Amino acid sequence: MVSLNRVVMNRSSATWLNALPLQSMELAEISGKWGQRLTAKSYERFKYPEHDICKGPYLDKQGRARQFDLILANQVWEHLDRPFTALCHVHDMLRDGGYFWIAVPFYLPFHAAPNDCSRWSARGLKNLLIEAGFPEEHIRAEEWGNRAAALRNLEPDWPPKYDPATDDLGNDPAFPICAWALAQKRD
Repeated sequence: MVSLNRVVMNRSSATWLNALPLQSMELAEISGKWGQRLTAKSYERFKYPEHDICKGPYLDKQGRARQFDLILANQVWEHLDRPFTALCHVHDMLRDGGYFWIAVPFYLPFHAAPNDCSRWSARGLKNLLIEAGFPEEHIRAEEWGNRAAALRNLEPDWPPKYDPATDDLGNDPAFPICAWALAQKRD
């Protein structure tokens, strides 16, 4: 099942990420499974609760922050109690020139797994990334949504399954459903 909420985000993000030199990149993912779609030099998944990005960066055997070229977080940040702190840990885990891709909901029902804490628009996501140390000129952020999709998100059978015959993928900036960003670390 493909969620209506993720169709545009998935297409846009795949374009951005596949433009990177993935085959030479070491990739990490915080929970989620989005990175399994990508062909990278290596892929490692850090899953909650074994790994809690709010508590610190993932460490190597010497106790230093693990280093990656690309870190992904798909539909995770809204569940974090300390999203800014977690973002600072991600920044510490990126090599200079490395990328962080993040996707978050904006207008979606409450969905605790185990918590549901925050929402960001594309502008809010960009501001959060800037505050965590990513240079503004190296952040790309988008959002998508429309009134029809917003209504579909109120139906009892959530999340709404994408139906290409009936679902409108047009964007209405007044009704963002989700936001995503790609930020590059530059020291």
